[in-house]
Amino acid sequence: MAETLAQLFLEKVRDYPDLNAQYSKNGGTEFKPTTYRQLLEEVASFAEALSEAGVKRGDRVGLISDNRKEWLITDLALLGMGAADVPRGCDATDQEVRHILSWSECRLTVVENDKQLKRVIDLRGQIPLLEKVIVYESVPEDLLAAAKKAKLEVRTFAQAMEDGKKLRAERPGRYEKEAAAGKRDDVATLIYTSGTTGEPKGVMLTHGNFLYQTDFILTIIGIKPGHIFLSVLPIWHSFERIAQYMILAAAAGVAYSKPIGAIMLADLQTIKPQWMASVPRIWESVKDGIYRNIRQTGGVKAALFHFFVAVGSAFSHFKNQLLGLLPDFGNRVPILDRILPILPLILLAPLNALGGILVFKKIKQKLGGNFIAGISGGGALPSAVDQFFGALGVLILEGYGLTETAPVLGVRPQKKPVLGTVGPALKGTEIKIVGENGVVLPAGQKGLILVKGPQVMKGYYKRPDLTEKVLSADGWLDTGDLGMLTRNGEIKITGRAKDTIVLLGGENIEPLPIEQKLCESEYIKQTIVLGQDKKFLAALIVPDADSINAWAKDNHVYIVDYETLLQQPEVQELLDYEVKELISPKNGFKNFERIFRFKLLATPFEVGRELSAKQEIKRHVINEIYAKDIAALFRD
Repeated sequence: MAETLAQLFLEKVRDYPDLNAQYSKNGGTEFKPTTYRQLLEEVASFAEALSEAGVKRGDRVGLISDNRKEWLITDLALLGMGAADVPRGCDATDQEVRHILSWSECRLTVVENDKQLKRVIDLRGQIPLLEKVIVYESVPEDLLAAAKKAKLEVRTFAQAMEDGKKLRAERPGRYEKEAAAGKRDDVATLIYTSGTTGEPKGVMLTHGNFLYQTDFILTIIGIKPGHIFLSVLPIWHSFERIAQYMILAAAAGVAYSKPIGAIMLADLQTIKPQWMASVPRIWESVKDGIYRNIRQTGGVKAALFHFFVAVGSAFSHFKNQLLGLLPDFGNRVPILDRILPILPLILLAPLNALGGILVFKKIKQKLGGNFIAGISGGGALPSAVDQFFGALGVLILEGYGLTETAPVLGVRPQKKPVLGTVGPALKGTEIKIVGENGVVLPAGQKGLILVKGPQVMKGYYKRPDLTEKVLSADGWLDTGDLGMLTRNGEIKITGRAKDTIVLLGGENIEPLPIEQKLCESEYIKQTIVLGQDKKFLAALIVPDADSINAWAKDNHVYIVDYETLLQQPEVQELLDYEVKELISPKNGFKNFERIFRFKLLATPFEVGRELSAKQEIKRHVINEIYAKDIAALFRD
């Protein structure tokens, strides 16, 4: 049995050498396949080049790139050598790149293109241990000269592979021998959590963390040898990482696409995948795109579409009720669930079948025709989206996890997907829901989710102090999430106890640095950033009354009373300008960290209500008190 991911890969090469492992465009428009046998030769050759560059067991190697076939080659090469990759996407900020490469003590980093190389050269003085860079694409002469001046040795991926192939021919089997020496507890990767402070935490994930999941997820999701996964998520994220490893474990293939509507839909038609892992925002965009097309069509076709969606939604609900696929928090009567849906199902079945022929079949064809299921993670799947795909007869399996759990804790089983939940915990994973006093709560009661299992991280790299805050001595991880269990053990996520916001696109955002930056404005006294499971960030802002009144007087803005003043266009424009200036790229913030909408509050947050005794924001209390205002901020 494989002890490492590299050993798992070698097993699949042995058993399925001629199946396709990758499908990539390589700058063109047509997918070109790579078999498992061919992939091994590429991986082993690049491993030889890395070894020649001085990479050895236990080293950490930077990997700054977006999705492409070379990424997996690099990953498997490093894993086979016993090194750990330190990945990040090309959208990382300079501060993040500097921090993760220097904090991880990387002597070599792999980057995607000349733009990333230039960034590394510019940061060279802040990454003192970095000596060598390998670039996936060609490099202009001026950048090579700049790198030499910065005392960085630069090679392209093509050059490294050419040398690696020669070394592979001279010493065949070296990669396989090195991979055989790996252990389950070896660190496979350091994935740094997102943050705008410049100091994200490096999550140490082992080969065993990932292998535990590949062992069990494939028993509840039927991925078969030869199946194709369409890859659209950032490959360095823990969600897409486990998808890649599940693909290898199943001897399936991965086709690299992009989460851009036109490109993704075209690739679905071309490659005809059975599976796609994605975040809620992409499933929602597919739904919105369908409705947009229907609105443009109008007339009888639109009326029929809406009618059959309503029929399909009702049919799906009653079918789930009959099959016991509705969550049971202690309020369901099983015998009634077996009796009540029968008549509605009999009446709706012909209409639902007709809708499938007239409407839904065409939509399913847009997914390529071979689609089995989508896997959703990285945030809560909106119930409306869930129900819509259920009405169409398209299976979406929602999962739940954290970077710190590599990441899967639970996922809806393909054969028994209980709507409104993220399925039961994986076999061997313990979950408990606890109240404020630490007492374990029964099914149906909301509390903090604690987890324990083989997928839980080794800890935060070089930060035992932060590790101790979330991981107990006996292995229980505080997820920071709120939820409840059904009577059958399925997990329902109800909110977050910790501050991290996860947008529908899967982006993790720490609100505190944004809030602190906003409060640097003389016109802002207090604020809270919002956006959990939404498309964008918004904020409730308490202006500084004295400053606002003074500004209004100086600018001849008529003042009736303070509350009315806050609604004046001039004041709204003032705060809008402040927000955009402060939360901007020039201050180190990414586009998805921008505040798109805000609401001005006339009454300050108070201790004992919105604030704790330590003057800390009580986020969940604010979510309840200002529920209507918050809902209005995210209303389309």
